[in-house]
Amino acid sequence: MSGPRPARAVCSPSSEEMPLWGRTAPAASHAPPHIVRPVAAEPGPASSVSPHGYRGLVKKALSRAPLDLEETARLVSPPGEDERETLFGAAREARERAWGDMVFSYGFLYLSTYCRNDCPFCSWRRTTDSPRYRKSAGEVLEAASELAMDGVSLLDLTTGEDPETDSPGYIARLARLVKDAREETGLPIMISPGLVSGRALRSFRDAGTLFYACYQETHTPPLFARLRAGQDFEARWRAKLAAKRAGLLVEEGVLCGVGETAEDLARSIMAMRELGCAQVRAMAFVPPLHEGPGPFLDDPAPGRARDTELVMIAALRLSFPEALVPASLDVEGIRGLAPRLDSGANVVTSLVPAGMGLAGVAQGDLDIQNRARSLSAVLPVLASRGLTHGTPAAFLENAGRSLTSSRVLTTWAGSDRSPDHRWQNIVSDGGTTVRQEGRRHETGDSGRRAPGDGSGAPGAYGWMGVPGGWRETGPAGLGACRSFRTGGD
Repeated sequence: MSGPRPARAVCSPSSEEMPLWGRTAPAASHAPPHIVRPVAAEPGPASSVSPHGYRGLVKKALSRAPLDLEETARLVSPPGEDERETLFGAAREARERAWGDMVFSYGFLYLSTYCRNDCPFCSWRRTTDSPRYRKSAGEVLEAASELAMDGVSLLDLTTGEDPETDSPGYIARLARLVKDAREETGLPIMISPGLVSGRALRSFRDAGTLFYACYQETHTPPLFARLRAGQDFEARWRAKLAAKRAGLLVEEGVLCGVGETAEDLARSIMAMRELGCAQVRAMAFVPPLHEGPGPFLDDPAPGRARDTELVMIAALRLSFPEALVPASLDVEGIRGLAPRLDSGANVVTSLVPAGMGLAGVAQGDLDIQNRARSLSAVLPVLASRGLTHGTPAAFLENAGRSLTSSRVLTTWAGSDRSPDHRWQNIVSDGGTTVRQEGRRHETGDSGRRAPGDGSGAPGAYGWMGVPGGWRETGPAGLGACRSFRTGGD
């Protein structure tokens, strides 16, 4: 095949059909409830399901029938090597059905290695002696241009939670950098600045950001407290909800090999489903490069973190067929790419240009200076798996549909530009209106209805998320409503 097949509308099951956190799903506007339970003493999933029962479970997942929490925990627990291969084969089939042979690539620019947090799993945590830098705007744009010439599909601008985040002008400078990188390269932009305010997220959106990445690492609060010591579980969750309200696509991620149970991994999959992620990630824990004072995680059994990551990639592909699922070069470099593609990934992340003093996150210098984290190194691996590379244009064409199986698309219209003055259309993949609702402006003015056929009302305004920012659709109406990503503040 030469490209992705047309997406199909997927109806999300009701909360009664799809338990979340082991209970009825909470409203999306609230943080997930805390599950008070001990962290398992033994890291990694364990399984009691029979081989025959496991194959039936995989078949059910491939059919897109929803799995509950217990079934999802069994899915991430293949009892043997044959069952692992059954899982990986089903994940590849799910990818082929949704995406054909197309795989995308993300150029990675680590803008600042300073961080105010002290996460014990991270080489760049506050208390390590890792070398620090902050790249200038000129250096970032030069590296961005290098990645664009290399042919990557998207740019990922990442920082640690730099202590300067709260300083005057920091968010404005970062938003300006997004805008300049977008204009310089023409590439879509993902931004990974850590925990930031809703106002900052709207600034990034207006500058042309498409994706906001912010990883919870786990959705079991006691384990979160170990991984992200001193950080607020619910605040991090709310930031992703705020990003969605601001019109950004969201990536969520889970860390493997840090003492999690199968139920913990299943809970993360259910949380990603509730959040409505357009991209979902699993990464293996890599012991930090530079040790310093502070807590450290027990080292998992050799290879267990990697094996769990591969299983999770496959489970994520089956759980989110149309989502983007990354294979990161930041864990094992180019040698680890093939098994992650074989597990169902359709994005290659953490391509870093050589000779520019840029670092990775989990592996600060792995495969960078030898140019093995370049697109030219990735393409032969894709070809060996019968896969092709997706251009930036193909990424933009298909990224929006990646979220239709995981959340609704929303459009707003009103008689003025107020985001509070709107009618909301929730549409399926085919543009059919599922629900409409009106909302009055605080002044008491009435909103105008945007009809289900997308024609809009005379004089109505709408806002459409586009790669270069948000574009107003004025009195001509909302004829493009089925291609809207999201809207409103």
